[in-house]
Amino acid sequence: MQWITVATPPFSSIEQFDKVTALVDTEPHGMTARYVGTSNGKLRVVTLWESRAHADRFFAETLGPVLARALGPEPVGQPEVFGIDVARSYVREPVG
Repeated sequence: MQWITVATPPFSSIEQFDKVTALVDTEPHGMTARYVGTSNGKLRVVTLWESRAHADRFFAETLGPVLARALGPEPVGQPEVFGIDVARSYVREPVG
C-alpha cells in the first residue's frame, strides 16, 4: 500500500533542504514524489512512497546520517513526521 509522509525538518530554509538532499547519493528507493514548501512559517516535506517500509528504511538508514553530516555534530532534533495510508489516489491527467 502506498504511504505518504508529511515532515517538518529540524531547519527552516529551502537552502538547508537543498544542502541535505545534495548529500543523498541517489534518489530514495521507493519514493515516487516529493513536494517541499512552507505552511504556517515552517518548512514541510511531503513524500509519496511505494510502501511504509520504504519510507521507514529511508528515515532510519539514510536521513539520520545525512542530517548529521549536513547540520553538524550538535543535535538539531529529528524531523517531525506523520504518515498516511493511501486509501484512494487521484492523478490529474494532462490537458491535451
